[in-house]
Amino acid sequence: MQEIASRLTRVLNLDLPPVALRFVQEKPGGVQEVEDGFPAPCSLWRAAESRVFYAPAAQHHGCAVGTMVMGFPVEQVSEQLSVVVTAMAECGYLSPDEAASIPTVAKQAVGIVYGPLAELADAPDAVLIWADAKQLMVLGEAAGSAAWTADNTVVTGRPGCAVLPRAMNSGAPAMSVGCVGMRTFTRVPDNLMPVAIPGAVIRQFVARLEQVRSANESMRGIYQGMLDNAVAASSAS
Repeated sequence: MQEIASRLTRVLNLDLPPVALRFVQEKPGGVQEVEDGFPAPCSLWRAAESRVFYAPAAQHHGCAVGTMVMGFPVEQVSEQLSVVVTAMAECGYLSPDEAASIPTVAKQAVGIVYGPLAELADAPDAVLIWADAKQLMVLGEAAGSAAWTADNTVVTGRPGCAVLPRAMNSGAPAMSVGCVGMRTFTRVPDNLMPVAIPGAVIRQFVARLEQVRSANESMRGIYQGMLDNAVAASSAS
């Protein structure tokens, strides 16, 4: 995955390294299990920028909503989940009927292997990147969501972790503006938003990104020429 990670970073000029997630049915050998201390699944994303590790389902229980979204059984966090959803509804953050519609990862797993995409030997189930508005422009065009003939909304909001099941379950890239929980737990810069790419299409999508980036550079030249002409005309008048 090192080559793909390098191309993905280069084509988007990413500030933070792409992170890979692999949902596993058993604890993998040769991969260190993460220690306690992570308040939510999304906080594991940031740790995965610098090292490979395994996080069992229990390590995702800090956030009951995140546990549910990642597809893990919620029996152990059912009371916490009820309290959180009730609080969300009472303060007007979430309508009561929305909870049942929050996306969840369909793939069953006992845990997740996290790490930099460049360091994972096995194909991931999902790749997560942090993108700003300019990068989202290119990502949206590559995903096809910018086409006026398309009817596929790919940008969502709360909860931010739902970007993963939306991508994995649909087989198409998904983007999110995030949520207040994600921004609290990850401490990611305010201008960055999470984008998830299904591992099954990562190679094809990176190739498409490179095509879109080239097309944007061509259009940039045309628009710059138009701007230069307008400035020259204004100066001459």
